Amino acid sequence: MPEGDTVFLLARRLNARLAGRTVERSDLRVPRFATADLRGARILGVASRGKHLLTRFAGPGAEPTTLHTHLRMDGEWTVLGPGKRLPHRLWPDVRVLLATDGPTAVALRMPVVELLPTAREADVVGHLGPDLLDGDRSVDDRVAAAVANLARRPERGLKAALLDQRNLAGLGNLWADELCFLRGRSPRTPVGEVELEPLVRLAVKLLTFSVGPSGAPQVTTGDTRPGRQHWVSGRAGKPCLRCGTTILVEAEVPGDAERRRTWWCPHCQPPGSPPGERAVT
Repeated sequence: MPEGDTVFLLARRLNARLAGRTVERSDLRVPRFATADLRGARILGVASRGKHLLTRFAGPGAEPTTLHTHLRMDGEWTVLGPGKRLPHRLWPDVRVLLATDGPTAVALRMPVVELLPTAREADVVGHLGPDLLDGDRSVDDRVAAAVANLARRPERGLKAALLDQRNLAGLGNLWADELCFLRGRSPRTPVGEVELEPLVRLAVKLLTFSVGPSGAPQVTTGDTRPGRQHWVSGRAGKPCLRCGTTILVEAEVPGDAERRRTWWCPHCQPPGSPPGERAVT
């Protein structure tokens, strides 16, 4: 599943191509909204909230409307320039088509497609914790809110808590594994034993760099060579880039409803290590 920084970059690209455009033809190929017609609506912009995408419209004589989509594992947005056509083999995968007075945006294999009044966006994203990339909130505010949410269940395993979008929005499996390594904590460490503020600040810093103009998306080691971009994520059976110990993988994250895998270094992230003792900076 794409992580928050990936969805943020997607929203930025879609916004650059679509904001200000007028919809000339729309097609929402989901039963609930199959009769929806966005013709004549102006696209106000595209924004992300955690892993969710919000495309906002202003229609003539109608209240502002939001198209809510979520990629989950297989969804994809693509934008076609004027005169370009989607290959026929992909037409069965189309879930949303927005043909504008410029480019055409197409959502493929999109598992979540909802149309709702913009005033009711909280119905679909109101459950989320602070978005770590939310530029409308200060870093201190984002960090404080996330720390408060995480601290509510001190007995919970660290990685499972980081993956819970109700605590903080945007972290996925890769970032959660890398953050646990960088702070020198076992993924199973109870939240109550972790210094949460420096961990969340590091998360904000990493995601912000990942989406920045000079950043290398989702490279946590500073090394862009294949196989050396991450400290632990996806590196099961390989030597730790810091100490040489074999990286381990667990089939499921305890307490994670989505049953995602966990990678960690048993030497750099031993159970019960003091906060920051083995942190990598």
